[in-house]
Amino acid sequence: MADYLSILRQYWGYDSFRGIQQDIIESIGSGKDTLGLMPTGGGKSVTFQVPAIAMPGMCLVISPLIALMKDQVQHLRNQGIRALAIYAGMTRGEINQVLDNAIYGDYKFLYISPERLETDLFRERLRHMRISMITVDESHCISQWGYDFRPSYLHIAEIRDLMPEVPVLALTATATPEVVADIQRQLHFRQENVFRMSFERTNLAYVVRQTEDKRTELLHILNNVSGSAIIYVRNRRRTKEVADMLVHEGFTATYYHAGLEQVTRDLRQRDWQENRCRVIVATNAFGMGIDKPDVRLVIHIDLPESIEAYFQEAGRAGRDGLRAYAVILFERPDISTLRRRLSESFPEKDYIRDVYEKLQYYYQMAMGDGLGCVKEFNLEDFCRKFKFFPVPADSALRILTQAGYLSYTDEQRRASRLMFTLQRDELYRLHHVSADADRLIQVTLRTYTGLFSDYAYIDEEFLALRTFLTHDQVYHIFRYLSQQHIVSYIPSKSTPYIIYARERVEKERLVISPAAYEDRKQRMKNRIDAMINYVEGHVTCRSRLLLHYFGEENEHECGLCDVCRQKID
Repeated sequence: MADYLSILRQYWGYDSFRGIQQDIIESIGSGKDTLGLMPTGGGKSVTFQVPAIAMPGMCLVISPLIALMKDQVQHLRNQGIRALAIYAGMTRGEINQVLDNAIYGDYKFLYISPERLETDLFRERLRHMRISMITVDESHCISQWGYDFRPSYLHIAEIRDLMPEVPVLALTATATPEVVADIQRQLHFRQENVFRMSFERTNLAYVVRQTEDKRTELLHILNNVSGSAIIYVRNRRRTKEVADMLVHEGFTATYYHAGLEQVTRDLRQRDWQENRCRVIVATNAFGMGIDKPDVRLVIHIDLPESIEAYFQEAGRAGRDGLRAYAVILFERPDISTLRRRLSESFPEKDYIRDVYEKLQYYYQMAMGDGLGCVKEFNLEDFCRKFKFFPVPADSALRILTQAGYLSYTDEQRRASRLMFTLQRDELYRLHHVSADADRLIQVTLRTYTGLFSDYAYIDEEFLALRTFLTHDQVYHIFRYLSQQHIVSYIPSKSTPYIIYARERVEKERLVISPAAYEDRKQRMKNRIDAMINYVEGHVTCRSRLLLHYFGEENEHECGLCDVCRQKID
């Protein structure tokens, strides 16, 4: 334990562990398969990073959250800890280089998305790596009973079979009792071993308000509760509408969703985290892995479709232990809208088969081709060409993923690329560029090679640090240099990918099993019913309702939620 504490002090600056962190660390450190249930903000990363640093070899971290993966790798590197990551959008050459480094480079962490586990390239290289432990983040994704099941997670068990002596640490912030049991079964735990942190948040007041005027109610809350706030809405269009309304009413507000340019998202997130902007209006693309302890308000003005999703998002309020509020505003029509999501999420099977066939036309995929192909995907363009509506088409692709025909990933960031279009000797004759641009050119040439013959992937954030410029300044200077035909600059972009898991088949032979369709549809209905029961309930303490859903019983009422306050008043 002394080693673990010294590592904690050296890299994190803390003198002791919190909650169940020490129990989990000692369990996985002794070689036991371990499941840790820790609510949002519970400090999950410490539970695998500390023991992995103490062990000889490298920790394999499996995570579906690309943004969080990159953030953790960068954070580890900033602390002087050697870490790597493989994710969608990287070239084969880049992946090869990372795998070589993982084998020969004395690294402590390799982060990888679950989709990559099944590739022959990764499995062949894995045999030559010295793996100390396997960490499965968001482990509820391995359970078909979970709200966010991902078939790619099932390949983790196959990795375990390749190295049965390596212990596995599974972590999640949201799991019902049946999901807890299923996680251990799917990951081939040698024996049941679960550590639970209470999901109770004694400083967080859960409030549900039924209203016929959400706008007035929202403004009333923001005017009466000071401090940083997140407002969650259902779709991208609403983020801008609500943010613009708040700015018109005198609040500092911005909006955030996955469709924005990465540089824009980074700037808006930073402005909010550093309190230059009080309110951020966002889809559920925002918040995962963000460590901002002083959020006083999380407001949902559209109903979440599950208790699990709501609990994670609400839990981003009050991580500093001070009083905070998680508020749901709803109107009666919201209940019908939520129920309609069931049919939108599970279109008819003939419709799904039609989407599958049109996808082959989209990529001009011949019968029998496809296996292993990775394609960038533009849903809007696909729907425009084949006259589909985006929501059911998106759902059809996700069901095809569950059925094992393809992997439809969420939007992933592809790094920026740069190539100089002038020759090196011509650069010395440039006199019309600014001092900042000249400094950026010189630092870029010292940092990357081959820029006069081919594109190179660049990191604007790194160049900003080296040049004492901001990320935004680097971006705009490169855009200017591109307009002047000095460089060719392709900024980073976020795009989904289609990864073919099987060769193309005739649509009549497409098999969509009950496990991929009917069973999942019923479970989604159950989750929607639970969410509706939560917002319509006026008798039971909201905190007790939430805890009961996750299998945690307590005898006391919170005294903070709207139901408890009504009883007190």
